[in-house]
Amino acid sequence: MSKTFSLSKLLAGVATGLVLAAATLGATAPAAVSAEIKVGEINSYSALPAFTEPYRKGWQLAVEEINASGGIKGDDLVVISKDDGGKPGGAISAANELVSRDGVVLLTGGFFSNLGLAISDFAKQKKVFYLAGEPLTDAITWSQGNKYTFRLRPSNYMQAAMLAEEAAKLPAKRWATIAPNYEYGQSAVAIFKQLLQKARPDVEFVTEQWPPQGKIDAGAVSQAIASAKPEAILNVTFGADLVQLVREGTTRGLFKDVSVVSFLTGEPEYLDPMKGEAPVGWIVTGYPWYAIETPAHDAFVKAYQAKFDDYPRLGSVVGYAEMMMIAAILKKAETTEADDLVAAAEGITVDSPFGPIEMRAIDHQSTLGAFVGTTAVKDGKGVMENFGYRDGADYLPSDEEVKKLRPQD
Repeated sequence: MSKTFSLSKLLAGVATGLVLAAATLGATAPAAVSAEIKVGEINSYSALPAFTEPYRKGWQLAVEEINASGGIKGDDLVVISKDDGGKPGGAISAANELVSRDGVVLLTGGFFSNLGLAISDFAKQKKVFYLAGEPLTDAITWSQGNKYTFRLRPSNYMQAAMLAEEAAKLPAKRWATIAPNYEYGQSAVAIFKQLLQKARPDVEFVTEQWPPQGKIDAGAVSQAIASAKPEAILNVTFGADLVQLVREGTTRGLFKDVSVVSFLTGEPEYLDPMKGEAPVGWIVTGYPWYAIETPAHDAFVKAYQAKFDDYPRLGSVVGYAEMMMIAAILKKAETTEADDLVAAAEGITVDSPFGPIEMRAIDHQSTLGAFVGTTAVKDGKGVMENFGYRDGADYLPSDEEVKKLRPQD
């Protein structure tokens, strides 16, 4: 009887101890941590910081706003970012790590067009959703387009159409071109020539210069262009190459009495470093952040300046809009499986600092537009003036034309 009593007493004591322990643990345990949805981001941070650093700030601001407003269906949006070093091999290695090791649900980013195409092919082979932010080559949505790849920025075709519209108004008939010798430059020149000659059959292209990206010999290029005596020049160089071309071309009188039409030159990333040496009167695409007066853009600029104590560049808008579109897609999708993300992305409409944009189902190209204007120098700084916003939807081919350009998924 005493043994039975002792055993019962022991069991009762153990039970009481367990209850007390559980209560104690419950009182001191940390609050439940929300789940995370991980997104993989790849970009050429070390190769082109002038664009990619503002771009990073843009998506960081967006992620902060997304999570502050409830995240993705209550889960935090987490971005795992990798630097591809400006090389296709680096981009593929980063994509592999993000998908296989880090467990991201999708990929985004990319700057150089050839790297964007490499990531796009990876996405196709691995069946991973990819939203390309910056790569501008038309191939990414048309000739090499695939089910899993989408693109945010206005493409070469779209920007060429905007610029050709203005170029066709010029009296110039003899044109020269200067572009970096890789996918982006080649694609931009080809489509501009096609669109301008369609609008102006009397136009001829008398010479082309193809300097290697990042290694332009601006003096030799300027001399070669001048010897052809063009009446107008199409420029596709950017970054340090653009600075050197403007400096050498101005010194040698290349741009005197010659019209210049130029991709991207009005973007602060490329216009600001030239300061008072910025070209005057060039027709450009760009981003005059200091003079855009819309509620959506005002709100974006105020939030950006409050967080970073700096003004936005175009990269900032791209990074911000890219992550906002990803959030909208994740919220709309039934699951984070690639096919569900594709279904959610096709036809989705998202607000951006430039206004509402749609992701077209037919070719996975967004309708984000661009500003077109002319360059000037004011108070020792390069600026855009006489500008207007061109809605991307107005500069895209019809569904029937796209079906001829893009392979069927």
